[in-house]
Formats: sequence, C-alpha cells, structure tokens
Amino acid sequence: MSKPKSNNMKTISVALTLCLVCSVLVSAAAVGLKPAQLENARLDRNKNILVAAGMFDAETDTNEDVAERFKDFDVEIVDLNKGNYLDDDALKAVGIADRNTYDTSQATKNKALSEDLGSNDPASIGRKPKYAKVYVKNDDAGQPEMVVLPIQGYGLWGTIYAFLTLESDMNTIKGISFYEHKETPGLGARIEEPKWRAMWKGIHSYDENGDVATGVTKAGNPKDNWIDGISGATLTSRGVSNMIQFWLGEQGYKPYLDHVREETGQTIENTDVQAQQISYKKLGQNPTQKETHSVTELASIAPAAHGKEA
Repeated sequence: MSKPKSNNMKTISVALTLCLVCSVLVSAAAVGLKPAQLENARLDRNKNILVAAGMFDAETDTNEDVAERFKDFDVEIVDLNKGNYLDDDALKAVGIADRNTYDTSQATKNKALSEDLGSNDPASIGRKPKYAKVYVKNDDAGQPEMVVLPIQGYGLWGTIYAFLTLESDMNTIKGISFYEHKETPGLGARIEEPKWRAMWKGIHSYDENGDVATGVTKAGNPKDNWIDGISGATLTSRGVSNMIQFWLGEQGYKPYLDHVREETGQTIENTDVQAQQISYKKLGQNPTQKETHSVTELASIAPAAHGKEA
C-alpha cells in the first residue's frame, strides 16, 4: 500500500495561516490592553510622586487614595534655562501640545526640545530637555507648599529615574522616591529601601551662598548634610549623588527654584541654612537627629549581600 505524497504547499499554507491568526490575536490583545497599561503607568507615576511628597503609605493607602490626593498637585512645564513656567500659548509656540502628556524622556530625542550636554554631563544623561514637567502643591494662599521634581542619572547598569520633593523654601528636601532603575538587587537596588530614602528628609539642598550642598558620600566617609552611601554599591551611590547635584545645579532646576524664591519673597539666607544644617546620617537614624556620627557603613546595620557591585 503506497504512502500519500507530501504536500509541501499545503503545509506551508497551514503554517502561514496559523502565523497570520496568531499575529492578529497578539496585535488585538496589545491594542486592547494598551489603555490599561497606560493607566497603570500613570497610576504608578502618581503613586511615586506621592511617595516622594510623603503623602502615600503602601500599607494602608489604595489606588483611590492616590487619585484623590494627586488632585492637590498642579502640573507645570518649566523652562529650565530661564526658570519660568510656560503658559498654554508658550507651550504651543515651543511645540508642546499638552502639559499633562508631555514626556521629558521623549523630549530628549527631539533636538528642538533638548540640548546636547557634551562633556559637561556629570549625570551621564546625554541630552537635557529644555522644558521639564514639575508637580506643585500650593497652600490655601496659593503659595507653593512643596514641589516635586523629576530627576534622572546613570547608575551602574543604566539610568535611574526618581522624584525629589522640596519644601516651601525650595531648599529643604522633603522626600525622594526611585521608580525605575537597573541596579543590582541587594546592593545598588537598596536605594529603594524606605530607611535609606528616609535619610534625605530634612537635608538642605543649598548652602548660604546658593551652591549645591548635598550628595551621597562613599560609605564610611562622614560629611555633614550628605547621605551615607550604600556599602558595596559605590557606583550606584555615586550615580545618585551626581544626579542630585546636576538637577539641583545651574543646568537643572536651580534657575527655577531661585525664581520661585524670588516670587515668594524668600532667599537662601533667610532659611537659616547654617543653623539648621543636618549632620551626617547613617541608615536607621531618626531623620530628626542632628548629632554627628562616627564612621558607619550599611553593613553594620543590615546583613551584607554576597558579591560586590563596585
């Protein structure tokens, strides 16, 4: 009894049909899920803004709480070189269609909306957006109660994205949150830990001369008003320090923060920076403590991770 001949064309036809059907299903699923994905991304962003502002508790708060509290913030677009807000007409003039959907990461890919930093790039971001999105919470009198600043910079394995919140004096750090990075689990990734983030609270951004006065020290090298680095994560700590200093500096938000102080009648001098200077902090220290500590590494507070990042 003879075997049926192989029909190559039929086999190919069936395979192509299956590929086409699968492609259609995958595409339909991607399109159908995109609104939910965008909404989840927006919710996660807003949650991290509230974390940096000290307005979200992961153990008790819900997504509904995030949506309600985020209503207290105004979204503003800042000209980083001039330090002023852009109104709707100015936004259209520079090519920004909507302040709420404006994406600074995408702006860095647009030469009209960004500038090449060249060799003057301590945070290793390549291009800086000309216009940044900030989140402002005003008090009942319409004066800034706090401002949340998106910041970014290169760590060990990739770009670290964070939100930094300053109090009404545009100098005192209220909080920080890290929402995206590629740092090593158990080492550099510890920048996400609440205890390390809590050390930033109360730190002053500038000294009496208006110069950036904070950053991250190498673990075991105390320095007043700076944050203890993470033991075994030298390059991550350095990356965070560089990004903080870059975005608080003249290339970043300093022109804007100076402008806000001028508008509200404040100066660096009248915030009594020297009198309130925060001493060197270590992991686990109460953020309100101001006594100077001896050399301390994170390894003395928490179990050391195996391996070494840098």
